[in-house]
Amino acid sequence: MSTKETQANGYILRISNETLQEQVFEIGKYYSGIIRRFIRGTPIILAAKAAGKDSFVGYGVVDKLENLWEMTPEEETYAREHGWKIGLHFSNLVKFPKPLPIKETIMASDKRRGAFLHGAMLNEDQVDAILEKAEEIQNAEAA
Repeated sequence: MSTKETQANGYILRISNETLQEQVFEIGKYYSGIIRRFIRGTPIILAAKAAGKDSFVGYGVVDKLENLWEMTPEEETYAREHGWKIGLHFSNLVKFPKPLPIKETIMASDKRRGAFLHGAMLNEDQVDAILEKAEEIQNAEAA
């Protein structure tokens, strides 16, 4: 088996509103209602509406998965009320100071938009291209 086959693919996960976006970056945890092949080391690109545009707002690397039964009773209740099935803890979580509009990335030609991008799998090259573009846009802003 090649190294590329054993590496985790990345995913796009959408954050549905500003309150949840603040929560994700504050506590370093994303609650998900979808199940994918999330494993430790999986890169997650976070998407949300920013300035009225679908944008990438940050990224993280999965450190730990937390099932409902592993959560505190209060947290489990909160998760169930929202239809969430797992919590993803991040070892590295970065919020982009300037959101990256999806239409300015390699995902521009993807026919999926908005909520339909939620859970989309990315290969290593796509993850790298998105993160490079995000870095480029941040650096351009600083220059």
